Amino acid sequence: AELKKASKRLTCHKRYKIQKKIREHHRKVRKEAKKRGRKKPKKDPGVPSAAPFKEELLREAEQRKQRLEELKQKQKLNRQKEHEKKRKLEAKKNADKIKEKAEGKESSGKSKAKTNKPLDKNSKKSFCRELKKVIEASDVVLEVLDARDPMGCRCPQLEQAVTCSGGDKKLLLVLNKIDLVPKENLEKWLNYLKKEFPTIAFKSATLMKDRTMEQFTKRRARVDLSRTTECFGSKCLLKLLQDHVRTQNKAIQVGVVGFPNVGKSSIINSLKGVRACNVGLTRGVTKSMQIVHIDKQTKILDSPSLIADPSNNALALALRTILNTEETASADVLEGVDAILNHCSKQQVMMHYSIPDFRNTEEFLTLLAQKRGMLKKGGVPDVDNIAKVLLCDWTGAKISYHSQPPESHRPPPYLTEDITAKMQECFNLKNLEAENKNTVQALKCPSPASSITFQSAGMTNGTIQENKVIEEASEWENLETSMEGEEDEEEDITESDDDQDDVEEEKDIGEVTRKAKLGKRQTSPTNSEKQIAESEHSNSLSLSLDKTADEDDAYDFNTDYV
Repeated sequence: AELKKASKRLTCHKRYKIQKKIREHHRKVRKEAKKRGRKKPKKDPGVPSAAPFKEELLREAEQRKQRLEELKQKQKLNRQKEHEKKRKLEAKKNADKIKEKAEGKESSGKSKAKTNKPLDKNSKKSFCRELKKVIEASDVVLEVLDARDPMGCRCPQLEQAVTCSGGDKKLLLVLNKIDLVPKENLEKWLNYLKKEFPTIAFKSATLMKDRTMEQFTKRRARVDLSRTTECFGSKCLLKLLQDHVRTQNKAIQVGVVGFPNVGKSSIINSLKGVRACNVGLTRGVTKSMQIVHIDKQTKILDSPSLIADPSNNALALALRTILNTEETASADVLEGVDAILNHCSKQQVMMHYSIPDFRNTEEFLTLLAQKRGMLKKGGVPDVDNIAKVLLCDWTGAKISYHSQPPESHRPPPYLTEDITAKMQECFNLKNLEAENKNTVQALKCPSPASSITFQSAGMTNGTIQENKVIEEASEWENLETSMEGEEDEEEDITESDDDQDDVEEEKDIGEVTRKAKLGKRQTSPTNSEKQIAESEHSNSLSLSLDKTADEDDAYDFNTDYV
């Protein structure tokens, strides 16, 4: 049996006794204070009533107080920003130093040939090399497109490389995430894309069971995974690939390519029925080529993401680049969010996020941060982190938005009639169209009112050749060198500030001689004089800011009023 907690209730006699003791103690304290003669703090008498322009003086004092408070707040915010920047840069520098040390220990003897150097798995050159391997090895290439912006997910360089490679290499378009667009819009896109390449409507399974997870799920309570594991279009795609195997009379390799977060690995997992490839919300989870066996005749090759060319517009770079949210500059992220908001209907965005009217991107992000409770120390809205979250939402499968296909069909210059006919042969297009209709009918799609209308920026240029890739490491090195230069400059400034007092003394002594020499001529001040003047100005400004509001607003009673 559990022991009962002791009651905190007291008898009335005891309670009254305690209250009496407290009263006696307070009385004693008051008596002692009276004996000591405690001095009360003097009140500010303020402006005397006899003083002329009393109201104006009081108003001026209040205005001065407000100005000082605003300046203090600005200074505080600037200081916080500087501290954050310094902290981030120091962390990056430390990480780079650790990496350099580790690399130095591992590779004591440097390799003479640059081509034989092992590339970092996270580098863009490595991604390009692996992607090229996939394209060369595959008989059929599946270009995965996000149904919300299919034109923005198409890469002309990739399509040209596959179509002009020669041989019997085929290119198919897989329209993924079809559950996030309205049905009418989806049908329009299928009709538009099928004129160029065979297109499959697909909805991959968002949550796949792993073999290692089976024993855990049996023990725990049942979870309804029917909705999350539901997949559409997998039978249609497998049938299409099996028909191609029969016509070729040989085993085929199917390469899955596309920009980040379009759902390449999710499609492979859906076709396999098991979580064979790693999947995540972060961009660039797949870093190397991975072979998955679907059946005896079909192998699927998973590839790293396509790398968007830096020459693309801000919208394409925001949605299609491999972003490392920790390393990316906040300015780039904010620019990306700004581009997204500019390509959307403002009213629909306000309705979706249930946010009042906003003037610019920063105001929108502050309102969103306040609503979601993403605040820094002191209740300041965390704009940088909310911007990163917003980008993840727009590339992930959270937000429903749709773009309209072009009104007139204009195929790209590399796509001639002969190439389109070549790409469409060996496939039963009538059956494919019927299967797509069935998947669209069976699917639950959002209504056009609940989906945000989005203006696409067109095809996104990508870099496939390894030589054309510009690594970001060089940029970081330049940034570090510039920061070191800035630090040196700061040190020089501090040294000049230390020597300032000596300069001022010399200035007082040599002032008379200077006046005699100059006479009536007016000459331009030298650089040293300019520096002194600037330093004096900065010192006076800092002193005025360091003063408290009470000291600044103190009224001078020694002045005589007539």
